[in-house]
Amino acid sequence: MKILEKNYKKGVVKLIPETLDDLWHLYNIIYENDIAYARTTREIKIDNEYSRPQKGKRVSVVMGIKIKNVLWDKSLNRLRLHGTIVDAPEDVAGTGTFQTLNITLGDSLTIVKKEWAKHHVDRLEKASRTETPPIIVLSIDDEEYCIALIRQYGVDVKIEKNIKLSGKLEAEKRTTDLHKAFQNATTALKDVWQSTRSPIVILGLGFIKNQFFNHLSNEAPEIAKHVIEIKSVNSSGVAGIHEALRSGVLSKAIKHVRIAEEAELMEEVLKRLGMNRRDVSYGFADVENADMYGAIETLLVSDLTLRSLPDEKRLALEKIMNEVEAKNGKIVVISSEHEAGEKLQALGGIAALLRFPTT
Repeated sequence: MKILEKNYKKGVVKLIPETLDDLWHLYNIIYENDIAYARTTREIKIDNEYSRPQKGKRVSVVMGIKIKNVLWDKSLNRLRLHGTIVDAPEDVAGTGTFQTLNITLGDSLTIVKKEWAKHHVDRLEKASRTETPPIIVLSIDDEEYCIALIRQYGVDVKIEKNIKLSGKLEAEKRTTDLHKAFQNATTALKDVWQSTRSPIVILGLGFIKNQFFNHLSNEAPEIAKHVIEIKSVNSSGVAGIHEALRSGVLSKAIKHVRIAEEAELMEEVLKRLGMNRRDVSYGFADVENADMYGAIETLLVSDLTLRSLPDEKRLALEKIMNEVEAKNGKIVVISSEHEAGEKLQALGGIAALLRFPTT
């Protein structure tokens, strides 16, 4: 994220998103009733006094809108900001009409808020300092393989394929089948790597992962030299990747990636709940009670919860978040794009690790 101008006291930040993760951060920072300025196109009609109106033409213009809703369109790598126009040239559009701003990588965007929450400022500043590339993870066994990118917002699955091997009694045929599967996985891994040039981690059961790495070293040594770790997991495919995130197997490889922290915190919540410990709470009422005692050390909030709560409930949640920050607590917004977010959502979208029991 490149921050061009910032004045948090006046509520104004001008920036340029540079990665897909930046779009994800903006999706979690821009709220309803914020004002956004960006360049867009608008159709204007040309009327001649003595002839039929000509077909309208599209002109490029910088426009300000009051946000109604925000959509993160991953398929087209863009953020869609929809709202009513509050600032635009008079000959192009009238205020109060609806407009959508499509924000893609490299676009200049100005965000105006009545007040910037501390966790929003921290997230934006951290994104402006972070240049960590995504991690490529290949999870493979003798039944399937999966290739995914571990981004700050979650697990971005690129390909999943089943592997069909001949029976164990047909050793020669089975070896040929496995070689063909390795060839296909290598080709797919090349395609993903060429688009990101990121470090690679190979996960798998038994000896298959090592056999694949040997194949990769022989067939695509330029790709193999970017493999930074080969680790064992008990599951295959996407499940193996989530297992590695939960267990910390990938912690060294993705120590700077936000998803690792989120997965670790969520596992700590579940661990404490499983042990019936009293230094953990979940659900709005219990977390609110813990906040009253100043007991919250780390507050976990689902991004989906933040975006979907009605105004009254969201204001109450933001009040808790402000109080936690004022008492030197930590706030982590958990992405619903990966397993940790799904687990938190199942607990009501909010949980807290406590300094001391409150019940």
